[in-house]
Amino acid sequence: MDRAAATHALQEAGLDRKTVAAWLAAMPHNTAELAADRNRFAQFWQQCAALIARLPRKPQRSRAEAEAAQAVFAAARQQRERFLAAHAPALYDELTQRRSRFVRVDDLAFAAAAAVPGLTPTAEQVAAESTFLQRDKDGVEIDQGIFLAHVLADETCGRHLCHAMLLPRPETAEYLPKLAAAGRVDLGKVTVERRGKAAVVTAGNPRFLNAEDNTTIDAMEIAVDLAILDPDSDVAVLRGGEVEHPKYRGRKLFGAGINLTHIYRGLIPLTWFLKRDLGFVHKFFRGVARPDAIPDDVHGTGIEKPWIAALDGFAIGGHCQILLTMDYVLAASDAFMTLPARKEGIIPGAANLRMPRFTGDRIARQAIQYDRRLDCASPEGRLLCDEIAAPAEMDRALDHVVARLTSSGAVSATSNRRALRIGEEPFDIFRQYFSAYARDQAYNHFSPALIANLEREWNAHNRKI
Repeated sequence: MDRAAATHALQEAGLDRKTVAAWLAAMPHNTAELAADRNRFAQFWQQCAALIARLPRKPQRSRAEAEAAQAVFAAARQQRERFLAAHAPALYDELTQRRSRFVRVDDLAFAAAAAVPGLTPTAEQVAAESTFLQRDKDGVEIDQGIFLAHVLADETCGRHLCHAMLLPRPETAEYLPKLAAAGRVDLGKVTVERRGKAAVVTAGNPRFLNAEDNTTIDAMEIAVDLAILDPDSDVAVLRGGEVEHPKYRGRKLFGAGINLTHIYRGLIPLTWFLKRDLGFVHKFFRGVARPDAIPDDVHGTGIEKPWIAALDGFAIGGHCQILLTMDYVLAASDAFMTLPARKEGIIPGAANLRMPRFTGDRIARQAIQYDRRLDCASPEGRLLCDEIAAPAEMDRALDHVVARLTSSGAVSATSNRRALRIGEEPFDIFRQYFSAYARDQAYNHFSPALIANLEREWNAHNRKI
């Protein structure tokens, strides 16, 4: 941080010299033991919060006040990076009782706030900002991204956190007997139904073209757990339900990706992205973990099944990302895929890691950075899709795919998907990717460019929630 520039910015915003000097004097310049640093750094972050509190709320700040706030946030985050570079593993061990407890990403981020005040925002601080439009937030959740980036960067801690996110959700145990007895579980936005040898997950958000948002994520992960853990099915199927939009009314659609209107309205928290990709999307790819073994560990395996995607209509954004985890993709001949990351201003999950394996680097870059549309029935689209069927024949074709994939039993299919995965995407490559992703997505999620993109490309300011 440029101390002179920060001093000037704060004084231009009307803060007196004595207050600014005290703030600069409290700024840590080195690290020591965790016990000492916990208090020293927390006191500095408390002073940062006090300075921000003296400024108007973000929408009412003058240019000078906005620059002052930015200087304070930058200094605080620089010190978070320094603190975590020294103490992330020790702090993670403290929060998980030396890795004897599994704690999910959102709970972990809030536990860090209690253990080291100011390191990450409290649940109350996040809740307070959740009432604002995305453009009006200061982005306190960025600090969660910094924290989780450091945890995931450490091999031991990062693997343990990924393991925690692959365990079945606690709610799954409640629903498994219901699935066994009735052959169907309705979770609201998502249903699981056993059809022959397949556990079929049907995801729906009909008002929003089956887009994903904070109202769908928990039900989706529980449904994925149920489909994988169901002992009476050999494969799992993912399909989108019927939607309400006048253009597509009564049609099934695979999905429109993340709910961009909800992003614009400030209804998608940062941890949503990591819950999604370390949670149910990773479970598509690696299965459900056991407490005593990470999937792909040579001395133990998780519980997994081959997954089939039935792609009706389109797979946009996050739904295209999901296709990259599937074992078999059956697509309607009129369906298409896009990854409109440039228009959204965010990182498209693990697509940057996985898509080049299917399409090669050039097409992946064109899809992610230049909005290239891939029609499923085109030569490029067939790199991602295994089989094309006429829209009216999708049900019959899906039954045929399930029958083919289960005719020899599930044991060899599971072993082969695991063998392919170990070579393609080792566990630590995944962990390292999401370490970078946690920090970068945090800054993207709260950037002015995101808002500009959504207003220009999505007309988000005129859409209703």
